[in-house]
Amino acid sequence: MNDIEFNRNFTGNPGESVKISANIRRILCDNPGPFTFTGTSTFIIGQGEVAVIDPGPEDETHLEALMNALGDERVSHILITHTHADHSPLAERLKAVTGARTYGHGPHGTRSRKASPRADLSVDWKFAPDVRLQHGDTISGPGWMIEAVFTPGHTSNHMSYALKEEKALFCGDHVMAWSTSVIAPPDGKMGQYLDSLRLLLDRDDHVYYPTHGPSPRDPQRLVRGYLAHRRMREEAIVNRLAKGDHDIAAIVKANYPDLDPRLHGAAALSTLAHLEHLITQGRVAAEDAPTLDGRYRLC
Repeated sequence: MNDIEFNRNFTGNPGESVKISANIRRILCDNPGPFTFTGTSTFIIGQGEVAVIDPGPEDETHLEALMNALGDERVSHILITHTHADHSPLAERLKAVTGARTYGHGPHGTRSRKASPRADLSVDWKFAPDVRLQHGDTISGPGWMIEAVFTPGHTSNHMSYALKEEKALFCGDHVMAWSTSVIAPPDGKMGQYLDSLRLLLDRDDHVYYPTHGPSPRDPQRLVRGYLAHRRMREEAIVNRLAKGDHDIAAIVKANYPDLDPRLHGAAALSTLAHLEHLITQGRVAAEDAPTLDGRYRLC
């Protein structure tokens, strides 16, 4: 049931600063896992006066590696794609050390913990940017300019960043080459996510730099694959409902037969997000408010 050609060919030494283009360096955090792949990639943009994208989790060793890579350079901007705990928590420490301001769309959008305690444990509830960016805003430094590209869906505050000099998009968890992105209600919304994918098809970015895994060089093709994959997932859910599976646990068991057990919770959340989207389309109804333990039927 996989229509995307995933690329899991990505290696890196945690803590090592790797120059991947004229304007970009990457430092890999040593936090591998089922949701982070080989770990969180922190990006440094520019030389001399630089921006840092997604400092990463609260990790002393990663902070030391980042500071060693920066040396005498001045950090002018700390950019956050979104407020999951593998992306934003180290921003506070980096800000204290460098004096740079933090930038992002806003704090985490949904305060409710009712839908999924496991999802909420991964949220950085403390982060609030010093500067709130809107779609199309730009920031710049010597030799570089970055445009804010608002891509909600994975989270309601997910912001991507386009480096204009290289037509490169730092896309956080919005589009990744190694895996699909988890859409976790109540903050994650499938309808927003699909709209944000379509937004990228209208852009001319040449390369994406996700915060996890390799960098796709044919990004529009990957985005089209993502859209096709989500359409397939929704039709598979409709098919299970037609066959008499009326709860998320049964749908996940049927539609994800070979899934790593550690990812069953994520699959359930994405299924809930799809069901919410199908409800807005008038194709599915819930007996009550849509929840992980709710019951659903075709309209």
